[in-house]
Amino acid sequence: MEAGGFLDSLIYGACVVFTLGMFSAGLNLGWLSYGALKGDGILIVVNTVGAALQTLYILAYLHYCPRKRVVLLQTATLLGVLLLGYGYFWLLVPNPEARLQQLGLFCSVFTISMYLSPLADLAKVIQTKSTQCLSYPLTIATLLTSASWCLYGFRLRDPYIMVSNFPGIVTSFIRFWLFWKYPQEQDRNYWLLQT
Repeated sequence: MEAGGFLDSLIYGACVVFTLGMFSAGLNLGWLSYGALKGDGILIVVNTVGAALQTLYILAYLHYCPRKRVVLLQTATLLGVLLLGYGYFWLLVPNPEARLQQLGLFCSVFTISMYLSPLADLAKVIQTKSTQCLSYPLTIATLLTSASWCLYGFRLRDPYIMVSNFPGIVTSFIRFWLFWKYPQEQDRNYWLLQT
């Protein structure tokens, strides 16, 4: 990747910082494989750290979880799905270019669904006229992360990175609008009930 000056450095840095902040919410680790296949150091570093953090989250959850059998079964199922995906992409798609395209498409679909998932709470927010179920800090983090990755994808002319992160910008603005329409002051009764 060619260095394009200060703007490129700023975009790369934003991708790393904002994405590492977002890993507390959990992100698709398929981007690590995509970055490795593409030889993209930014994707590799960010998703390696993310994989380590998510592994720590799972181990901590397993340690403190009272019903370990259910969680272990879910974790084993997830690992099985990951191994099937790995087998498909690395064994059944021998052409590296085809693998890159298919893996990019897979990661994009997963990322888009992740960014659209908060819209499931939209009906609840409108029905209750309360944004209590939405996280304002997560909305800011989503906007910053998705915007920086959109810019990064644009600079690389990588449609998988660019297009998959655009819904994060759109859904963030929808959530900001909901915070504006139903300000937290309307949720005072909820806060009073909890104290």
